[in-house]
Amino acid sequence: MAEDLRELSQRKLNFFQTLKAVLWGFFGVRKGRSYQEDIAKLNPVHLIIAAIIGTILFVVGLVLVAKFFINQAI
Repeated sequence: MAEDLRELSQRKLNFFQTLKAVLWGFFGVRKGRSYQEDIAKLNPVHLIIAAIIGTILFVVGLVLVAKFFINQAI
């Protein structure tokens, strides 16, 4: 299992390409061919880090929007 993880972590996409794939995944907009290429090339370590960063940014964005509208209503 450790060998598999080492082999997967040597995949070719850099972190910013992985982040782009994760952001497209948040929107649910990904064509089949591009999706298959990403799956073959994504580094799972980068994928996990990018997903955590994307989730944090999404939640912070929602909180900021909610605070903005609450302040506007007062």
